[in-house]
Amino acid sequence: MNDRFFLDTNILVYSLDRSEPAKRARANQLIRSAIESGKGIVSYQVVQEFVNVGLRRFASPFTSDEAERYLTTVLRPLLAVHSSYSLFIRALQLNRHDSLSWYDALIVGAALESGCGVLYSEDLQNGREFGKLKVVNPFAQQTRR
Repeated sequence: MNDRFFLDTNILVYSLDRSEPAKRARANQLIRSAIESGKGIVSYQVVQEFVNVGLRRFASPFTSDEAERYLTTVLRPLLAVHSSYSLFIRALQLNRHDSLSWYDALIVGAALESGCGVLYSEDLQNGREFGKLKVVNPFAQQTRR
């Protein structure tokens, strides 16, 4: 099994969410591990979604300078999947064959394209598999308490 892993946007969002301390701690642990090990991956879509949330939806939104710092220190080291024709084709196939929404198909497609063994996401079915890629909700145990 490949030890590379993909972080969905919600992991990044929870890393800054003070209203969910347990999720925040777990998200930060995953991000730290991703950067330190060099095995964590995000895609352009994740960067775009996260920066949009950071600038517009946080209780205390990012300033442009704060967003740029986060982009440089956290997102840039993880950014490995760019938009491409092959990614779009793969996402369309996932949409058709696995009944995924377009944006979820892009996330799964990016994780597959980058050779990840795990996709950390709260938004997809925990344990679902797409070939050698397994979806893991890192908050599943925390939400059952």
